[in-house]
Amino acid sequence: MSSSFPVPPRHPELFGHPRPLYTLFFAELWERFSYYGMRALLTLFMVAPIAAGGLNLPTANATLIYGTYTMSVYMLSIPGGTLADGILGARRAVLLGGLIIACGHFSMAFPSEATFYLGLLLIVLGTGLLKPNISAMVGQLYAPGDERRDAGFSIFYMGINVGAFIAPLITGFLAQHSQFKALLTQWGFNPAHSWHWGFGAAGVGMVLGLIVFVLFGGGLKEVGLPPPRTPGAWRRPLQLFVGTLALWLIVKLSDQPGFQWLRLLFILVPIGVMIWFGRSKNQEARRLGAIFFFYIGAFIFWALFEQAGTSLSLFAENHTKTHIGGVEVPSSWFQAANPIFVIMLAPLFALLWTRLGAKQPSSPMKFTLGLFCLALAFSLMIPAARLAVTGRVSPLWLLGLYFLQTIGEMCLSPVGLSTFTKLAPRHLVGAMLGVWFLGAAFGNKFAGVLAASFGEGNTSHLDAFFGQQAGAVLVVAVIFLALVPWVRRRMDGVH
Repeated sequence: MSSSFPVPPRHPELFGHPRPLYTLFFAELWERFSYYGMRALLTLFMVAPIAAGGLNLPTANATLIYGTYTMSVYMLSIPGGTLADGILGARRAVLLGGLIIACGHFSMAFPSEATFYLGLLLIVLGTGLLKPNISAMVGQLYAPGDERRDAGFSIFYMGINVGAFIAPLITGFLAQHSQFKALLTQWGFNPAHSWHWGFGAAGVGMVLGLIVFVLFGGGLKEVGLPPPRTPGAWRRPLQLFVGTLALWLIVKLSDQPGFQWLRLLFILVPIGVMIWFGRSKNQEARRLGAIFFFYIGAFIFWALFEQAGTSLSLFAENHTKTHIGGVEVPSSWFQAANPIFVIMLAPLFALLWTRLGAKQPSSPMKFTLGLFCLALAFSLMIPAARLAVTGRVSPLWLLGLYFLQTIGEMCLSPVGLSTFTKLAPRHLVGAMLGVWFLGAAFGNKFAGVLAASFGEGNTSHLDAFFGQQAGAVLVVAVIFLALVPWVRRRMDGVH
């Protein structure tokens, strides 16, 4: 969330950036370690048989729970950012959020269904406080107009991907690897409870992030301070929380038989808003129409991309070889592919856009290219699914999918938030950031909804499962391609 607080005094520098940036880098690295480490195990744990330490939930139930959980993380970021802006300040919000997240992970370290769901709730609440506000603190390290700001955020986001890369490797080893299960047996522990050691490791990661934030956060004492106390400051955060909760209940209702038609509204309403504002003669209104074009693109992109934790995770577990050259590769390790590809490709894309300069694709064209890459990625899984009928397939299929998805992400994700803030009228920037968070939230929810039809391990229909989604996104990408000139006119010179 943006902040209007005054910029703090100049900080000592390290490698050309304020030293506190690196404190936030490592704090966020460990927070993302905790989030992605747990996320890599979540669906696999829920569908695992009770004898294997899981909850033995049907695939459809597990993916819907996953989608609701990841959606909730993004939705709570909206009131979480406002609570910091109006009452707590970003620094206190990050500390409090981190503590709540750690409690959530440690709750999941105990093998019971009640502590599992309590842990999910705590992680949602804590992440809603921490996630938007640690980013806000990065922004407050730089004066308005400081040319180092974008580079500073690039360094910060690299921390996110480093954490996301190492997390599945560690938590996946603890939760799934036969070598660690043998150690548990040797130590006298139940090897079926290995999942909870993985969840506990995620909590340790969050505690490490808090230790970094507190011990090395001396330079952050003047960053993210609480605002001056004003009467009624609690009203706006409370209103946003109540509104978010009401929206959450509507989405949850859409999972119930007889109410699934509500899901259509989450795509039809934005389309209607895009057309309504896009046809206006007012410049600000036309730009709002363009904003909802990007919202729809992001929503659809995340609905497929975020199946990394649902259908793609299940494909890795049930249909992909887990031994390569005699080395055991737990299925959760495939979750490390996207972040390492991001680390590899991000500098190349930055160089590409810089070299192209004014000749680089426009923002709507970049979104369209991202959707084409996503369609190609899911198309790659059609032959993989057909080969899976006769046995486990090579890991190269999944790695190829994640590589293509990451190319799509490079075209879409870095552009989205920046374009939202450029197009939004000055008095609506905060609201448009909320719309961006909602796009990610609903995309995550629909990742769970779409994966509900993945099935209980039956391979005969998996080619159709991937083919239908690839075809749908391809159609959307073609429509987006046709709309690019229309959207560019409504952006009125904003690139």
